[in-house]
This record gives sequence, structure tokens and C-alpha cells, in this order.
Amino acid sequence: MTKSASLSIIHNKYLKTLFCVFLSALLQSFCINVFITPSKLLSSGFTGLAILINKISSLFGFTIPVSLLVLILNIPLGVLCFRSIGKKFVFFSILQVILLSIFLNFHYTLLFDDLLLNVCFGGFLYGIAISLALRGNASTAGTDFIALWVSNKIGKSIFEYVFVFNSVLLLIFGYMFGWKYAGYSILFQFISTKTIDSFYKRYKLVTLEITTYHPKEICKAYIKHYRHGLSEVAGIGGYEHKELSLIHTVISFYELHDAIHLIKKIDPKAIINVISTERFVGHFYRQPLD
Repeated sequence: MTKSASLSIIHNKYLKTLFCVFLSALLQSFCINVFITPSKLLSSGFTGLAILINKISSLFGFTIPVSLLVLILNIPLGVLCFRSIGKKFVFFSILQVILLSIFLNFHYTLLFDDLLLNVCFGGFLYGIAISLALRGNASTAGTDFIALWVSNKIGKSIFEYVFVFNSVLLLIFGYMFGWKYAGYSILFQFISTKTIDSFYKRYKLVTLEITTYHPKEICKAYIKHYRHGLSEVAGIGGYEHKELSLIHTVISFYELHDAIHLIKKIDPKAIINVISTERFVGHFYRQPLD
């Protein structure tokens, strides 16, 4: 691949990330102003913490804007994690937070007066907003930064502690502002979490079975672009009775589209069978966030 082609790919990836981050911030601000705030709900993570602090401050006769709080809570954490979890990832995540802070000052038209409709539609769209940021190889910052930073330090996931953090927020929220709204907030967060799980497939694995007459070229290009192992089995085509090869590899769903494009570019007649992988035992290289 030429240097100009490589630069073009990097440029396109940055544009894609920027586009995803912009849409994510816009949709997240829409959900907060149209569904969360009017329905007196609480979202998860540092955005939820910002909303909770905003509500508590209003009890003391002054109000700290949510748009300001998301910056105060997230930017220092982003600076702390800048070297640990990927510069590009942190940069675009902080950009998402800055755009969110700006978009929160926009005025949106309310859609529903019904609390349950706001919970269901809001939870779904809020999950889409977070999925957009993740799909662009960024995040909505906050607890994502903490979880990734600590995971890199100790080598294990701490998302169960993130769950405890959100639970504590809900307990404080329910005690101070009513258990009814805390209960609806749990439903809101459940819907948004299930939506993220449905739309964001970075950690899902798939098996590729590639039937081709050009195994050497495909293997060489694949190894150059990906760090996953692959195996090649010689065979005979049942229709033309010509020698061919069956290449077998496991890849993340996140890389699937680019891998198929790479294979088809080398061999347009290649047959690619994509199989969902429920469990994979062995070492698997996962592409860094940056």
C-alpha cells in the first residue's frame, strides 16, 4: 500500500470518528433536554452525576448548569488518562463532551407528556447516542475513562464497580427526589444498556471461512493488516474441479467490514462465509483503542 493510500485511510477514519462524535453529542443533548430533564430521570455515569449535582444545588437556592458540570467532571479525568488509554480515543471523547456541553444549551421541542414513553424512547435514543461514540472509536468519557484506565493498570475489567457507582447515584437520587423516579431511571438505564449491547459489536467475534484461488496473496495482505492467526487448507472445487484453498480465521466484528473489503479487493470471486463465534479459547489480539 502506498503512503498516500495509507494517509487517505487514516484521514477517512478521523472524519468518521468526528462525524460519529458530533452526532453522538447532538443526540445525547437531545435526550437529556427532551426526555431526561422533563421526566425528572437520572442517566448513568458522569452525565448522571452532573444531573444529580445540578438537582442538589437547586435545593440550596442556586443552580450549577449540567453543561458546565460535564466539563468540570470529565476534562481533568481526560488529562489524567491521556497517556494511558490512547491519545486519539481520549481526544475525541473529550471533544464529544465539549460538543455535548454546547448542544445542551440548545432548545428542543418536547415530544411526549407520558412518563413511560419518555423512559422507553429516551432510553433507546440515549443508547444509540453512546453507541455512535463507541462506533467512532471514542466514548462519552466519564466512567469509560476510569474503567479503561484501571483495566489497563491491573489487567482486569472493573465494570462491576461502574455498576456499583451507578447504583449509589440512584440510591442518593431516590432518597432525595423520590423512589418513583429512581425506579423509572433504572428502566431508562436498562433500555439504554441493552441498546448499546445490540448496536456496538466491538467485543463480538466472528469466524471467516474464505474459499479462494489466490490464498498466498490473501494471506500476505491479511497478515499485513491484522494480527490474527489464520490457517489454510488445500482443496478441490466441486464444480470446476480446480485446486483452491479454504482459509480459516477468527476476527472481531468491529474489523469485519474492512477485512471483507480487503479480501474482495484481492480476489473479487472469493467466497466468504461469516459465522458467529460464541466462544473462543486461546490468545486473541484485540486492536488498541488509539
